[in-house]
Amino acid sequence: MRVGSFNIASGRDAGGRSVDGTALAAALADVDVDVLALQEVDVDQPRSHGVHQPAVAAQALGAVDWRYAPTLAGTPDPFASWSRLDPVLDQGSLTGPHYGIALVSRRPVRRWHVLHLDPGPLKLPLVAPDPRTGARRLWWFPDEPRAAVAAELDGLTVVGTHLSFAAPTAARQLREVHRWVAGMPGPVVVAGDLNLGGSLSALVTRGRRLVAERTWPAPDPRVQFDHLLALHGTHGADPEVRQLAVGDHRMVAVTLSP
Repeated sequence: MRVGSFNIASGRDAGGRSVDGTALAAALADVDVDVLALQEVDVDQPRSHGVHQPAVAAQALGAVDWRYAPTLAGTPDPFASWSRLDPVLDQGSLTGPHYGIALVSRRPVRRWHVLHLDPGPLKLPLVAPDPRTGARRLWWFPDEPRAAVAAELDGLTVVGTHLSFAAPTAARQLREVHRWVAGMPGPVVVAGDLNLGGSLSALVTRGRRLVAERTWPAPDPRVQFDHLLALHGTHGADPEVRQLAVGDHRMVAVTLSP
């Protein structure tokens, strides 16, 4: 089984513009994985043409099952104008702007699970246009609530997640995920943008990195934030790291074996 992870950055291209549904589907059309974890996924957002991005991704990959876990209602911004959501799994019924993560599968899923992860206290400094004036300025973005989605498949559990930009918070959240999956059928693979560079994710969980290559920023990667992490019982072959037409991270993928 081949598993991958990709931060689509709301479907933004190299110029920072969110593409429409047709272009997003085209960007994912030749991604050959059985299960793909997606991060920074929009639903019904004006900034991304109102596209239901998880549904488009699922169709582009030929998925037989998928779930979307919105972590907030509204649009991520430095004003914290969005609303925190309780853990929920959606398959196309949401209306209004939402933002979160998704997990899509070409294999039947026996059971789905979702876990809410509390944000940390730190803020992220980013230079971005002021939506009121268009002028670029420094913003301090508050940390957002996060989530993890687990899909129990035949012989494997895949967990998709996107952890905090603050490394101490991300490490705490990853430990929570590790405890959460302890009762799920193994082997277990965590796939996602963990915001923990290099081998830190393996040190936190005592897991095994199945891909070890830099992934961010996509044009010229300097650090590995995107991971496929085996918590126990599986090995990887044919690792792949490549840049796609959307997203500011590179996609990672690996073929799993017992």
